[in-house]
Amino acid sequence: MRARSILVMAAASACVLLPATSASAGTGPAPSPGKQNSTARSTAPSEAGNPLSAKARAAGVCSDAYQIGATAYINRGGAHVASVKQLYSPKCQANYGYLWVWQSFRDKVKDYDVSTGVYSYARDEVVGQDWWNATNSQEFWSFPADTVKECTSAIGTLRAPGDPLPGQAATAKRC
Repeated sequence: MRARSILVMAAASACVLLPATSASAGTGPAPSPGKQNSTARSTAPSEAGNPLSAKARAAGVCSDAYQIGATAYINRGGAHVASVKQLYSPKCQANYGYLWVWQSFRDKVKDYDVSTGVYSYARDEVVGQDWWNATNSQEFWSFPADTVKECTSAIGTLRAPGDPLPGQAATAKRC
């Protein structure tokens, strides 16, 4: 329960880290047809966020989802330990938060807590959020967020055992 409280607090305070830049949710360049086809053949999880991976399918991610905006990073001890991305599906009209834990962190730290979701500026809340406690997985997807017509940022948190607060990151604001 304490870990969940910490994650909820961290997600709620993520808006402090949100940059003031903006871009349009569905206007980023879509992957070229060739790139979409090569991704479609693989179901392997990847740092880029493969919407066909088993964990993406379990979270309800649409197969045409692609990254919008720049990647944000969670740091610990001066080093990147996880990346946070926002993905968009034109077919399903949904946004997703995606968090990938770097292997160098996973090799050193076991059983960390993670959360990811999509922050809606219009609602002032995190939409589609999911969280995992005491995990050593690498790939984490939020549930679909019905936020395509809103300004959003993907957010993510990661807390290692013994850390009083999680590290967190948010992608740039997209409208």
